[in-house]
Amino acid sequence: METRTVSDAVAFSEEKMQKNALFDSPHFFYDAYCLLPGQSQKVHAHEGSDKVYYVLRGAGRFTVGEEERDLGEGNALIARAGDPHGVSNETQDDLVILVTMAPRPS
Repeated sequence: METRTVSDAVAFSEEKMQKNALFDSPHFFYDAYCLLPGQSQKVHAHEGSDKVYYVLRGAGRFTVGEEERDLGEGNALIARAGDPHGVSNETQDDLVILVTMAPRPS
């Protein structure tokens, strides 16, 4: 049985948002995205994959399609295949998001 301690994957970089893998397979990935205040993931799209974000710590400003929303701890959202999506940390606190994507983009 494979297990991970999520807190072990929480690591930040002053340079840019960190993507820290928890699980990875040819079919999907499950990462911890760690954003310091002012960091962001640019809006982009994946034609054949859905992505789910779950806010573990802090609050982020999420974009999916034409919609933008601030979401805090305990909230989840999905960016369906082809939907432009991204996240930014507009707060003064660290942001940790659990992210899964399937199928894994090539």
